[in-house]
Amino acid sequence: CFTTTWMLKKPDVPSLVLETAGSSTVLSSVVDDVGQAVERNINGAQLLYELLSAPWLRALLKIYECLLQFQRLSPSPFLPYASGLSHEVHILYINTHSTSTQAGVEEGATIRRNEETGEIYIARVIHGGLADRSGLLHSGDLLVEVNGNPVGGLEPEEVIQILTNSHGTILFKVIPNPGQISSNQKPVYMKAMVDYCPLQDACIPCPDAGMAFSRGDLLEVVDQSDAHWWQARKLPCAASCAGLIPSASMLKSKQKEQWWRQPLQVHTCIRPSGFRRSFRLWRRTSYRKRRQSCTTCSPNSNALNTPYEEVALYQRPPQENHRLIILVGAPGVGVNELRKRLIKLNPSTFQSPVPHTTRPIRPEEQSGREYHFVTKELFEYLVCNHRFVEYGESKGQLYGTSTDAIDEVLKRGRMCIIDIEPHSIQFLRTKKLKPFVIFVKAPSPERLRQTRRDARIITNFTINRAFTEDDFVELEEASQLMEAKYRQFFDSVLVNDDLQDACIQLCSIIQQAQNEPQWIPVSWGRTE
Repeated sequence: CFTTTWMLKKPDVPSLVLETAGSSTVLSSVVDDVGQAVERNINGAQLLYELLSAPWLRALLKIYECLLQFQRLSPSPFLPYASGLSHEVHILYINTHSTSTQAGVEEGATIRRNEETGEIYIARVIHGGLADRSGLLHSGDLLVEVNGNPVGGLEPEEVIQILTNSHGTILFKVIPNPGQISSNQKPVYMKAMVDYCPLQDACIPCPDAGMAFSRGDLLEVVDQSDAHWWQARKLPCAASCAGLIPSASMLKSKQKEQWWRQPLQVHTCIRPSGFRRSFRLWRRTSYRKRRQSCTTCSPNSNALNTPYEEVALYQRPPQENHRLIILVGAPGVGVNELRKRLIKLNPSTFQSPVPHTTRPIRPEEQSGREYHFVTKELFEYLVCNHRFVEYGESKGQLYGTSTDAIDEVLKRGRMCIIDIEPHSIQFLRTKKLKPFVIFVKAPSPERLRQTRRDARIITNFTINRAFTEDDFVELEEASQLMEAKYRQFFDSVLVNDDLQDACIQLCSIIQQAQNEPQWIPVSWGRTE
């Protein structure tokens, strides 16, 4: 077993720089010559090249040169320990255990203590940090000294105190982990389906090294070597240093524990009373029977199974059908009006699916144009076979939007636009449809009062009145609640500040969804 001493420097502090020359220069020249021999396929050249290129050989020669220089100059000792002979490594102060990171100082690694032996080990090197980029510290390395102070037997907090009181260059003496395996994991991209805050997690080994995220955030997972704690970055981000997040199994376990601790609430799928009930009266149930739709209505039921959803960039090939465009928003925010305006703007490009109904056909109507007129028996058959995205009853007649009607629009080469309740999104999240979900968000309360002052709540039933102050408050609350619960399924957010401007923005978003690379679940892009 041999020890290696690394010298680390806090930023903006002058430090001793050892000039190197001699053996390492000769070695570099020899390696270049041997490399040329490898290109000429000379027997044995490859083996010699690998031997001379080994990092340990370069480090040994570097130490040898340092010893010669100290012997030649005979300087006064920088420290009365052998660690003073190490060369300087330009990486920043390592943030350890649970100490807070100083402003402007990146984290490098975390430490842990062996409770049986009292030895201090490098627990993990944070991906993208300066310690990681230097390649000098590795998980499992035994920390022997810090600035000449032996750390064996100390508590992590005491090691932290030594680092806190250090100024200028910091010297670490470590015994490398002989079982260290170099890991070149490819990053994996995932969408967070739940919220997470490390400061509220009692299990995380280092809260300050943790990374908070919200549902819907795109994560670049760069290290999954630990079964319980991964390292990841949020995208887009400017930070090069990763943070700790729970692994999928760890987070799933936490979610289940939290779910079981919650009081039992019977979910009835009954909408609140008030004006919002007057909207979309025939959408009172999801595509499944009421008992099954309760699970669909709960956004957390899916999160228990998949706290992270692996995603990949997808570019729609020209020969494939357009992606299904789903609009969701709180009742009264203008989702239906946006859909109608978009279709009116370009009916040859945009179209909504023709709904099914059991009501009698009127003289001026044509089956397949206004509605698909079917018998009650056929409608119920389609319900039992889960062919409806949403369906409901109004004045004794059944109405519903079927997946077959959506397919008809897409097969004609048009962009299918539908607006649905958010709990129905999961039913449509399939490889075949590859839906792009746009959340239409309510503007500020002040803007709501300005834009809806002369608007009226009008339905085909009994309500036709102006908006009230209670309606504005209810609309804002409903919009916020919907975004908080379902934002992990939203691909884009559109604020309906002004109907005309929002329609233009919506058209632009849809064009980007169809023609530019977008993140989709990996399972949607896999070939059968």
